[in-house]
Amino acid sequence: MTHVLAIINQKGGVAKTTSCVSLGACLAEQGRRTLIVDLDPQANLTMALGLDPENLKWSIADLLDHSQPQPDQNDVLQPTVVSGLDILPADARLTDLERNLHEQLDYEKTLAQVLSVWQRSDNDNGRYYDYILLDCPPSMSALTLLALTAAENVLIPLQCDYFATRGLTNLLEVVEAVQERTNPLLRYYLFVTLFNSRPTISQQILEQLRSHFPRELLNTIIGMDTRLRESIMTGEPVTIFAPKTRASQQYRSLAAELMTLLEKKEASQ
Repeated sequence: MTHVLAIINQKGGVAKTTSCVSLGACLAEQGRRTLIVDLDPQANLTMALGLDPENLKWSIADLLDHSQPQPDQNDVLQPTVVSGLDILPADARLTDLERNLHEQLDYEKTLAQVLSVWQRSDNDNGRYYDYILLDCPPSMSALTLLALTAAENVLIPLQCDYFATRGLTNLLEVVEAVQERTNPLLRYYLFVTLFNSRPTISQQILEQLRSHFPRELLNTIIGMDTRLRESIMTGEPVTIFAPKTRASQQYRSLAAELMTLLEKKEASQ
């Protein structure tokens, strides 16, 4: 079974893209073939892995746009510096595509149809991934809806501050709406990023999250680490740029926790 996870948060600056890159690299490091998908027109994930969105021959926009001739899907895949980790890159054309998505029949399922080619259950071309991570734009847009419809699980990175947790209610309402309309099996998990243990309020909010989401809040906490920002600028995941740092170890722990959670559930089905 291929595990498809949408990483979402409508609030910027919560390490969403950084988490997608780092988590993807850690999963690949553990022998899980992993695909990360850039669904943000700003193409931050694409640039974070050293690709120039202005010089791409193909991008995810080509696969989602049914009004144009489409390339072979495997031609759009790009390898990364991490063995076993590939990316479906993005470019600015996603902005125009998003405006016209509503004109396509059953547009909510477009991404799910694209990804089905690389999932084990629909593996017609001999190439599949164990994990597919979807990096969504920082908004509840049509592109985010595509991701939520295609995903098995939602990963929500959260900072322990007032404004970040306040927006969580609206985000979960969107998840519930998708469950009702297009994806009844969708589940969500939360994990804390950019954690600073010094302010008392951070500890208080963390305890509130643990109390309100005892099953959904993952145990691994990602702390603040300047090496994460530096790694993005080099086009390498932090696990390669600074493999022995605290951030690298924390993302490895997050990957291990997710693998245990999802693969254990898969084995019991």
